[in-house]
Amino acid sequence: MRKQRRINYDHENHDRWLISYADFITLLFAFFVVMYAISAVNEGKYRVLAHSLGDAFGKAPTGEDASVPELPTVKLPPEVKQRTLKQQQRFEEQTHMTDVASTLLAAMGPLVKEGKVKVTQSRRGISIEINANVLFEPGQAQLHPHSLQVLQAVAAALKNEPFKLEVTGHTDNVQISNSTFASNWELSAMRATSVVRLLAANGIDSERLLAIGSEASKPIASNDTEDGRARNRRVELMVLSSLPDTVEEIPLAQPAAKTASPIRP
Repeated sequence: MRKQRRINYDHENHDRWLISYADFITLLFAFFVVMYAISAVNEGKYRVLAHSLGDAFGKAPTGEDASVPELPTVKLPPEVKQRTLKQQQRFEEQTHMTDVASTLLAAMGPLVKEGKVKVTQSRRGISIEINANVLFEPGQAQLHPHSLQVLQAVAAALKNEPFKLEVTGHTDNVQISNSTFASNWELSAMRATSVVRLLAANGIDSERLLAIGSEASKPIASNDTEDGRARNRRVELMVLSSLPDTVEEIPLAQPAAKTASPIRP
C-alpha cells in the first residue's frame, strides 16, 4: 500500500503581536475615557482611579500612603476666563436680587394680596408695579398721604443696595387736558417725578434715580374696559441689574465690488 503523506499545517504566525497591540490600545482608550468622565476633582476619586489602573496594568500602588497623581495645570484662554467670571457674577447678582425681591414682597404683602402691587424678576432686574389709585387721586400727581408708608418701605429695602432705580409713570389712553396737565405725557412724567422725589427724601441717592413719563405707550391690559384702564394707570419701579450688557460695535457694510461689463464684439 502507498504510504499517505502527512501534511503539516502548522506554521509560524507573524501577526500575533496585533493581539497585544489591540489590548494596549483598548486600555489606553479606556484610560482617556475615564479621565474625561471625571468632572469633580478630589483625592478619593483619583485614589480609586490609581488603584484601578494599577490593577489593570499589574502595578497597583500599596498602602494608605500610595501617592495620588497630580493633575496638570490647565491654562484657559482669556476669553473663556472672562466668560466664566461674568457667568459667576450674574449668578451671584441674580441670587441677591431674589433676596431683595423677597424683602419687597414682605414689605408690601397686603397690597400684593389685593392685586394692587405686583413684583416680578427678570434678567433686567426687579419690577415693582404699583396701581396709580394707591398713590394718586384721579388726574393728579401729588402723592396720597397714605401712600407714603408704601414708598417708604420700598426706600428702606433699597437704600443700601447698589442698584439704580428707574421710575416710570403710565396712564390709560383717555387723554387729559386741564390747567395743570396738557396731556397724559405731562401727567405720567410728573407722577414718576413725585415718586422719585420721595425716594430721594428717604435715603436713596439721587444719582441712582431716573424718572420717565411713558403716557399710554406700554399698556398691560386692554383700554377698552374700565378694569383694563385701571390696570394701565400705574407706576413701575425697576431695580436695574448692575452688570453691564454686552456691547458690540456693528461694522459698516462694505459696498459690493462692481463687476466689469463683458466686452461685446
